[in-house]
Amino acid sequence: MSGMNYQRLLFLSQKVKSGQATKPERDEYMDLLFQNNSITAKQYHDYKAGRNTEDILGAALVIGGIVLLGYLLGKATE
Repeated sequence: MSGMNYQRLLFLSQKVKSGQATKPERDEYMDLLFQNNSITAKQYHDYKAGRNTEDILGAALVIGGIVLLGYLLGKATE
């Protein structure tokens, strides 16, 4: 997780959650989570193929929230 841009993840997460994210922003959000090994290859490829996109995005929002929470908790203990 050390290479992840948490500010960008937070920004994209907020846009996806509010329904204001563009398709490229949703794709970037999923790319960040996949590159961080936060979502599985199957979830990522199903999203890219357009299968269960809304369900996968919903799960990705939860996962992204957990990643951000872990980051914040780590910062608090530094």
